[in-house]
Amino acid sequence: MALVLNIETATTNCSVSLSKDGETLVLREDNSAGYSHAETLHVFIDEVFKTARLKSSDIDAVAVSKGPGSYTGLRIGVSSAKGLCYALNKPLIAIDTLESLAHQANIKDGYIIPMLDARRMEVYSAIYNSKFELFREINAEVLTEDSYRELLNQAKVYFIGNGVEKTKKLIQHSNAKFIEGKLPSANEMAVLSDLKYKKSDIEDVAYFEPYYLKDFVGIKKKV
Repeated sequence: MALVLNIETATTNCSVSLSKDGETLVLREDNSAGYSHAETLHVFIDEVFKTARLKSSDIDAVAVSKGPGSYTGLRIGVSSAKGLCYALNKPLIAIDTLESLAHQANIKDGYIIPMLDARRMEVYSAIYNSKFELFREINAEVLTEDSYRELLNQAKVYFIGNGVEKTKKLIQHSNAKFIEGKLPSANEMAVLSDLKYKKSDIEDVAYFEPYYLKDFVGIKKKV
């Protein structure tokens, strides 16, 4: 039975959970303080262990949200996760931030587009089907009125994440459904980290780095 500590810091939501066999035992998170992860993350980690009446040495692995997302947030989360792995001699599991976000949308058919706000009209997004299977890989893209039009003409599309606010202002389509107020959470990481643990899908703690999506080049400024 796998006991995993899950850490999510890719957005303003500082989120920590303890999960057992893919089910969340304890969840501690807060989005009200903005990017205060440096001050709150280790407090939350201590709190979930105390609530569960467990010690850090009891866990089998540490899972961390790998991005994309906030550069600073990801650095804090990954640094903390790696530090715990070194100190406790536990494996590190990396979870795709957009994949765990997609799992907050429970749909019977259509597509899920988890999206995180970048800058201006940019978002980081991926596309999953109703079974959470990857349909299109992660992209950093500039939104327009024609974004996802081909997909929208085929089926219902559910947009979720903090990129929804700018998206719903642009995309006016009957098949566009907007799930508002959702951010990546350590709660949905539980199922994914358990699956990876069982497959021994782990990272090299020494060399692992967050996925920043740095290769994206924005729109050139008009002159």
